[in-house]
Amino acid sequence: MIAPDPASGLILQNVSLRLNGLVLLSIDCDIPPGAILTIMGESGSGKSSLLNFIAGFLKPDFEAQGDVVLRGRNLSNVAAQDRHIGLMFQSPLLFPHMSVLQNLIFAIPPEIKNRQKRRELAEQALTDVGLAGFGTRDPATLSGGQQTRVALMRTLLAQPEALLLDEPFSSLDQSRRSEVRKLVFDLARKNGLPVLLVTHDEEDARAAGGMVHHLGADETKNGCPLTGQPQQ
Repeated sequence: MIAPDPASGLILQNVSLRLNGLVLLSIDCDIPPGAILTIMGESGSGKSSLLNFIAGFLKPDFEAQGDVVLRGRNLSNVAAQDRHIGLMFQSPLLFPHMSVLQNLIFAIPPEIKNRQKRRELAEQALTDVGLAGFGTRDPATLSGGQQTRVALMRTLLAQPEALLLDEPFSSLDQSRRSEVRKLVFDLARKNGLPVLLVTHDEEDARAAGGMVHHLGADETKNGCPLTGQPQQ
């Protein structure tokens, strides 16, 4: 098997975040296509702020340095909507005024103009996550696990080049959490997406099966060198 080219993944190069002059975090790492980097740390350590920085949503209160490079493209001066990065949060954040199918169709890139094709893609996405026939449902009538599955497919239908996960499994019960977590990781690997997972749950990190970076820990103990490959 040919090793993935790191240049085609997500690179965090000399990235540091400060708040009120204090360094929250610093990280120097690459995430090859299909690999998962797990970021762990206490509340307030800057985990979610790092995701916001990568996605282009960092609040002006923060001072940031370093570069984010995705598929060889430096995103420093790229607008958030043009970065092609998918985000999943603790809450699925489905649009309440749209049906399940409409939520999915909305995410499909506008370059795909054929209405029937867009509908077929959305319906196939529901089938892929075991929700065939749920398209007409109101998102509020779905269980937490079902909403998370819809949110995942909405994110993937947008054809992202990287995936950021901000504790998206924390609101699920234990049995559903394991199932949805495996689904997310399997689909990300299948689509060759570099993934950055933020969590405080050791089980999430074990299930991800890749590199783990502990914020605030001794940097020599972290598995995240700039040219590092995922640890199996």
